[in-house]
Amino acid sequence: MNGEVHNTKKWVVFYPVYINSKKTVAEGRRISLTKACENPTCAEISDCCSHLKLANAIEIDKAYPRDFMQRGRVRVQLRKEDGTLYNPAISSRKQLMLNVAELVTRHPGRTKKQEAPSSSSTAGPSKSGKGGRKKR
Repeated sequence: MNGEVHNTKKWVVFYPVYINSKKTVAEGRRISLTKACENPTCAEISDCCSHLKLANAIEIDKAYPRDFMQRGRVRVQLRKEDGTLYNPAISSRKQLMLNVAELVTRHPGRTKKQEAPSSSSTAGPSKSGKGGRKKR
């Protein structure tokens, strides 16, 4: 964060699956469905962690163990070397996940993504008429 090289081994691991509303608890989601967001990316999670003033590092080459096709994870530093919190509002992994999920839904790149498909879906031609078999 400040140009220093940190030992990220002891940082908290954060996979996008943890806050993905499309996944079940068995598939790896760790927060409630109402608070989760749809298909978050590592870049969005990293931006949200930076917004929360938390040091983070993206590891693109790492895969989620339950679903190895899901690539990427983010390492986040919650505590300093002396044990004090970087952000007093976030004291646990669960609070981190809830805060990041809330911020990802308001991420600038995400709002642009969601506006584009909604306008094109209403412009499609619709089929009119009955169809199917006639009843006897």
